[in-house]
Amino acid sequence: MSLVSDSPVNSSSSDDFAAFLDDALDSGTSSQSSPEDDDDDDDDGKDNHNDPEAQHPNDLDTQRIKRRKVAEELENIEELQASTSHSSLEQTLEASKKKDECTHPGSFGEMCILCGQRLQAESGVTFGYIHKGLRLQNDEIVRLRNTDMKNLLRHKKLYLVLDLDHTLLNSTELRDMTSEEEYLKSQTDSMQDVSKGNLFMLNWMHMMTKLRPFARTFLKEASEMFEMYIYTMGDRAYALEMAKLLDPQREYFSSRVISRDDGTQKHQKGLDIVLGQESAVLILDDTEHAWTKHKENLILMERYLFFASSCRQFGFNCKSLSELKSDESDTDGALATVLEVLKQIHKMFFDELKDNLVDRDVRQVLKTVKKEILKGCKIVFSRVFPTKYQAENHHLWKMAEQLGATCATELDSSVTHVVSNDVGTEKSRWAVKHNKFLVLPRWIEAANYMWQKKPEENFSVKPNEEPITPVCSNANS
Repeated sequence: MSLVSDSPVNSSSSDDFAAFLDDALDSGTSSQSSPEDDDDDDDDGKDNHNDPEAQHPNDLDTQRIKRRKVAEELENIEELQASTSHSSLEQTLEASKKKDECTHPGSFGEMCILCGQRLQAESGVTFGYIHKGLRLQNDEIVRLRNTDMKNLLRHKKLYLVLDLDHTLLNSTELRDMTSEEEYLKSQTDSMQDVSKGNLFMLNWMHMMTKLRPFARTFLKEASEMFEMYIYTMGDRAYALEMAKLLDPQREYFSSRVISRDDGTQKHQKGLDIVLGQESAVLILDDTEHAWTKHKENLILMERYLFFASSCRQFGFNCKSLSELKSDESDTDGALATVLEVLKQIHKMFFDELKDNLVDRDVRQVLKTVKKEILKGCKIVFSRVFPTKYQAENHHLWKMAEQLGATCATELDSSVTHVVSNDVGTEKSRWAVKHNKFLVLPRWIEAANYMWQKKPEENFSVKPNEEPITPVCSNANS
């Protein structure tokens, strides 16, 4: 059996094999295969859609020539194997020697993508979302990232990794819909042209999906600044269906759709399978815990909880947006807000930093932008944390500091805000007496999700009144 005929695409010529390698490594997708065709990887549907949860280098002429020569050598070996002459055997041995010198940068199954040699054991990182069975070694991943980085920077682009559920959309099983949501079944949009709709009934998956307001405009404008990935904790079948709804023309994501089936660590997301340098990657996700190794890249999104099932999932005992026949605002909702933040970060990265372009780090830019939000505020908390709780470890304390505020445990004249749920505490009374701002904890959360300091009077603590929680509001705590 010949090496070439055993290749993943059964190429019969060096042109076909070289073209296949070009597409797989330079375009991020095989010319003869697409993720949607990989039925073996797909489950029957999305097992847990409510779980919290390349672009590759430019075509390089030198790489193409090299791969074409490899393919030609493989065909020569195939022809030599059919002959028993002494000279043929010598050439075969020489060809085998050359193959042994290959560093085997990656593989399809047991076959090296460069020399075609069968490898004894699988090694490297799996990139099954690019092509089923593709594995790349660390050196090759670094090479691809470096080449792609240079190309993207020339085009003034960075990388953006997007979560699906509760970030770009919300899905529910049909069986979980309440009687107050039944009206939605008569208001779904056509699946014939999904680009014109935002509410879809996916009968074959027994579910309904609602795109977040502003999602399509967000993707269009973000694609001009970023090379975008989808990364979801849903299964692959679900991920691909959602990608079709969001990107029916495959303009934004191509094969860059990563599901939980592609991850290297259970219940965690990681940038190890994203072909982009961490210093140039931003992440939008509603779940901080999914990115324990990459929190500095993360922009935490307020959860989009359109359906009642999602409200119940996160412990909110309230009516959902769908039950209230309401929705987020298109113009000043979460996606419209974060798009402006992304534009600010992008502008600062490319136009305002003075150091060498390749040495810039988008994580530092993100920190700088965030620290301006509550800059100049000094905050003391009153009965917000449990008794004997280490205040500095509470998520609100950390959030306030990330937003540029100074946090303290004792009152003094420099304090600007007291954060409390109770107007009757000693510190709350001090704030009123000394004309300081007395605000609810939600004031900090609102600043975090809206990326601006919100008017304190909208979050003031009222006497003899229980704190009011907005409809299925999300603290991500």
